[in-house]
Amino acid sequence: MVTKIKNIRIKGKHKKPILVDVFYEDDRKQKPVVIFCHGYKGFKDWGAWDLVGEEFAKSGIFFVKFNFSYNGGTLEEPIDFPDLEAFGQNTFIKELDDLETVIDWITSNSFSYQNQINSSKISLIGHSRGGGIAIIKAAEDTRITKLITWASVSDYKNRFPKGEVFERWKKEGVFFIENGRTKQQMPHYFSFYTSFVENEGRLTIGNATKQIKAPHLIVHGVNDPTVLVNEAKQLHFWNPNSELFLLEEANHVFGAKHPWDKHHLPKDLAIITLKTIEFVIV
Repeated sequence: MVTKIKNIRIKGKHKKPILVDVFYEDDRKQKPVVIFCHGYKGFKDWGAWDLVGEEFAKSGIFFVKFNFSYNGGTLEEPIDFPDLEAFGQNTFIKELDDLETVIDWITSNSFSYQNQINSSKISLIGHSRGGGIAIIKAAEDTRITKLITWASVSDYKNRFPKGEVFERWKKEGVFFIENGRTKQQMPHYFSFYTSFVENEGRLTIGNATKQIKAPHLIVHGVNDPTVLVNEAKQLHFWNPNSELFLLEEANHVFGAKHPWDKHHLPKDLAIITLKTIEFVIV
């Protein structure tokens, strides 16, 4: 039976806590650890991510997912985006720091679930924008033994506004993106861009991908309209030792949506979950 513990609070490095969920079979056996990083306008409780966690746990893996501390959620409302001010203040560096905090927490001597994990086997899964964060961290941190990216971006820089929109952002200090589902106007402060520029070498995903020594599984849907499949092929080109796994009909979220009210995974998400479990366990 899967033990599921939700909304564990750990202290972040940027004055906001990080909320974490863990999933595991309580058999006191040492298990490999998988840490899941959500994407842009994402959160740990989105769609079918809980069902994904349960599948990993049933397969003998200790599964961890968390909210980036500035993703727009709060302790009281971890789903969706009640704190748009925090969302606007987010940066890639904060997300990397959050991921490091989670890894430090898991590998610390005070970790409450020490008897359930093998801390020498830690894999990262990153979805979409979180894929870039996972790639950079895997290149930097020798504690990461395997890397899996789901519908990952291959470049952060080319996603910033350009031309007149960029100039207006620079002048006004903020620009807004509408959330198609919640209809919220979600802010990005110009500090998001300046933080990137200050750390561009570190945040260039291509640089990090070429440095990865851990086994890397690249998963992408051929019909992904949000992050085109060419980005997966680019990641594979930069790291020829990686494994490229493409699903012909899959979209950006592998058939899931939010909310997800079914008790089973959508077909494509089930396929990549099984593929990823096999990659982690082997």
